[in-house]
Amino acid sequence: MPRSSSRPLGASADRANLYDEITSKIIAELEAGRLPWVQPWGSSAVSAPLAMPRNAATGRAYSGINILILWGAVVARGYSRQSWLTFRQALSLGGAIRKGERGVTVVYADRFVPDDEKRRARETGEDAQAIPFLKRFTVFSTEQCENLPEDLATAPPPLLEGLILPEVEALIRASGADLRLGGDKAYYAVGSDYIQVPRPEAYFQLIDWYRTALHELGHWSGAAQRLARDLTGGFGSAKYAREELVAEMCAAFCCATLGITPTVRHADYIGTWLEVLREDNRAIIRAASAASKAADFLLAFRPSTEPATVAVADNDADFVQEAA
Repeated sequence: MPRSSSRPLGASADRANLYDEITSKIIAELEAGRLPWVQPWGSSAVSAPLAMPRNAATGRAYSGINILILWGAVVARGYSRQSWLTFRQALSLGGAIRKGERGVTVVYADRFVPDDEKRRARETGEDAQAIPFLKRFTVFSTEQCENLPEDLATAPPPLLEGLILPEVEALIRASGADLRLGGDKAYYAVGSDYIQVPRPEAYFQLIDWYRTALHELGHWSGAAQRLARDLTGGFGSAKYAREELVAEMCAAFCCATLGITPTVRHADYIGTWLEVLREDNRAIIRAASAASKAADFLLAFRPSTEPATVAVADNDADFVQEAA
């Protein structure tokens, strides 16, 4: 069958290759015992501030799998900031990318309707079916640029430790979640829609109580009346592992935004996550996208004037990322 002229040549192959590239990198990290959404902040050698990566020109936060990609680049290259620009954005701000600098590839997905599908829809009266397509684009750390405005070239001050916990407390209260204290296990009860978390004094460090609460709030966000994720997986199933992956990354994204060093809550699931990723090269990208949505949902409850992650239509359901 002839290819529609409106469809980019090689789009399917490029898309499949990128899924494989990203998934292979995540698998390699997990096999080495490192979790990309936690490991960057577990080393004193990391000089970058604990924060979500943002586009320096627009102020928009990157989301989904691009968070992991850019965090990884910050650690690998030793950057001290979480701010990024495209080549054109650097020029528009009066700066430039220094000669010889190598950028980082991030991804963006959208949909388009081929001409033959438009014709079919007109002839049948049915709705035209859009086809997802993938775009790669390159961003550079502001540390790879020169002659940028001074406010973009200066790292923001770190959050004060004393301001973190009240903000999390306020978020939990504002969410309206039915959070119950007691027992020796932390979990979200899907059918009854409540969160159970041991009392704070049961934790060696109080901060771990907050990390745990954010993890369980991640699960809570997926209820049918909220973000409507599939929470029906039984313990030990691939579906259960996928939801745990979402909650792990959601908690990490929330922690990084709130200035709390993320940690892994369920390291014993790494083997199951590896099985899921090896069987489905889109699983990590779907999970990261869902985790970004969950984190944005929860962080919207905090009393803050900080710009929120930009809301982007997740047209592909596999990627979600603001176009730089």
